[in-house]
Amino acid sequence: MDVIEAMKTTGTCRYFRRDPVPDEVLMAAFDAARFAPQGGNRQPVRWVVVRDEDRKRRLAEWYLGPWKAYLEGIGSGEIGVGALPKAVADADHFAEHLHEVPAIVVLCAEIDGLHPTDLELDRFSVVGGGSIYPTAQNFCLALRAQGVASALTTLLVHAEPQVKELLGIPDGVITAAHIAVGYPERGFPAKLTRRPVDEIVFGETYGTPMS
Repeated sequence: MDVIEAMKTTGTCRYFRRDPVPDEVLMAAFDAARFAPQGGNRQPVRWVVVRDEDRKRRLAEWYLGPWKAYLEGIGSGEIGVGALPKAVADADHFAEHLHEVPAIVVLCAEIDGLHPTDLELDRFSVVGGGSIYPTAQNFCLALRAQGVASALTTLLVHAEPQVKELLGIPDGVITAAHIAVGYPERGFPAKLTRRPVDEIVFGETYGTPMS
């Protein structure tokens, strides 16, 4: 598959078939993912593939609590979202059925391999993720090239202590995201909907059109 086509059609899947994803498909995606850019080539990312039914159910239970609180905030107007009602309904279906996806891949990172340079700024820190999330995107793109869908979520990080205990994740390693993996029940989008490029790209100064 052409890489540009993969980028434009690797959406967040909310409906998965229950067919298992073969080990060789997952390993091919992990193999491609590890070539993502990362600071100092420290390679901090580690993965835990969860397919055991009981463990998936526990993860799904921990996901459902904060999701329902978020959903309630949307309903009350306390949380504003740009998503259409159908997208919110699809996300709710995903939450209710997370335990049924073939695999939940836990994206981990070794803290010693991260070097955030924004800790002293008067805002929340994001730079540490620069050595983590490109690898996750590579993984999702490599799955897409093999006809496998994915859904990356950070909501389950709320339950990191419980997740670490359940999966035996050691001290010094954090959870950065969880990725649901499986064959799509409804196929892939022909093209994702995004803002026009001229609304998000500026030339020289913020807000100045590129051309």
